[in-house]
Amino acid sequence: MEISAHIDALRREGTLLTEAAARTDLAAPVPTCPDWRLGDLLRHVGHVHRWAATYPSRGLRAPLDPAGEQEAVGPAPSDAALLDWFHEGHAALVATLTEAPAEVECWSFLPAPSPLAFWARRQAHETAVHRFDADAAAGSPGPAVDTALALDGIDELLRGFMVRSRSKVRSDRLRTVQVRTTDGPGSWRLTITHEPLSVSTEERPEQADLTLTGPAHQLYLLLWNRLTVEQVERGGLSEQAGQVEVSGDRDLLDLWRDTAAIG
Repeated sequence: MEISAHIDALRREGTLLTEAAARTDLAAPVPTCPDWRLGDLLRHVGHVHRWAATYPSRGLRAPLDPAGEQEAVGPAPSDAALLDWFHEGHAALVATLTEAPAEVECWSFLPAPSPLAFWARRQAHETAVHRFDADAAAGSPGPAVDTALALDGIDELLRGFMVRSRSKVRSDRLRTVQVRTTDGPGSWRLTITHEPLSVSTEERPEQADLTLTGPAHQLYLLLWNRLTVEQVERGGLSEQAGQVEVSGDRDLLDLWRDTAAIG
């Protein structure tokens, strides 16, 4: 995806998140993040938006320390001001990424063609995944994530986050997972050992221990641990048609859910 497409996705998903929050009590639980209420979700995403905008806007070459991050983000808002605060931070992030020069140099933490490409991509998915959380708190599914964004988000998760040394996806014996989409050019082969996860986009003739096949938007939410395997096998939520086929060792799904958190 191009930077402009990621910014468009960030704009769209942030607007949908705001709309879901506006029709829901801030005290509503977030089923997909059991420790959070909706107000906690808005504060988290609003904090991340302000933190992320700081790097391209200031051209910072190193990560902020806690004091610098708090200064950049500012004080937490009251409940009464929370929705406006979130909207303002989202709009400011969109504007920052839109107006930043393509050659801006700043800190980033995953491989990308440029720092601006990294931040646009990362914030598009940060917002899209948490938009699903806000919809869950509202008790009504929103529109499915676009196929192109879902494909890109699966790739960011698998080949960006999960191959890092800090990833906890490990196994004492070699295990393999094949993820394959039915509505776009997406195929990932995961090799799980006691070392950091290895991911290849090349098709292999040998059968994987577990194969997941289905629509990109369903696999996106499954791999980001927002839908359960039982939900995606049923076709997900009411506005997100298309089932995921699960073949092989289902214990690997438990391993994924237990160890593939982003933190």
